Amino acid sequence: MEKKSLHLEFMVYEDISSLDDADAWLLKEAREVTAHAYAPYSRFQVGAVIRLVNGEIIAGTNQENASFPIGLCAERVALASAASVYPNVDIDTIAVSYHNLNGDSSYPISPCGICRQSLLEYEGKQDTPIRIILGSLNGKVFVIERANDLLPLSFTGEMLNV
Repeated sequence: MEKKSLHLEFMVYEDISSLDDADAWLLKEAREVTAHAYAPYSRFQVGAVIRLVNGEIIAGTNQENASFPIGLCAERVALASAASVYPNVDIDTIAVSYHNLNGDSSYPISPCGICRQSLLEYEGKQDTPIRIILGSLNGKVFVIERANDLLPLSFTGEMLNV
């Protein structure tokens, strides 16, 4: 038997003011776009804003449905929009924020498993890292340098070709 371990490194900033101007702006936009989420059931509004390598900005919000759980996460809405509008332009960074109308909104949230898989897929497709900024309406901010770090031992398309 062989024992192995996985290690995740990410940056933790005290708040948005500690980020560089470009990242702070992107997170601010993600915070603001949460207001456009359609979340009447969970009352948990999520916003995701993507900066493409060409400088274009694409936003997405979660979209719920009375027939749980068929809603869409903000990250996947933003990814699909970016791929539809700019199909051959790589994603540089995605910022994700939320507003919990039922309680606290002061700690970064992390993408769900489906969104992690989607981010990984786009990262593999473009063959360059996608930076992820995770924040909330206030408080600490996490910066992860590549989507692959969020999904170790991932399932990829290469495995389908075996």
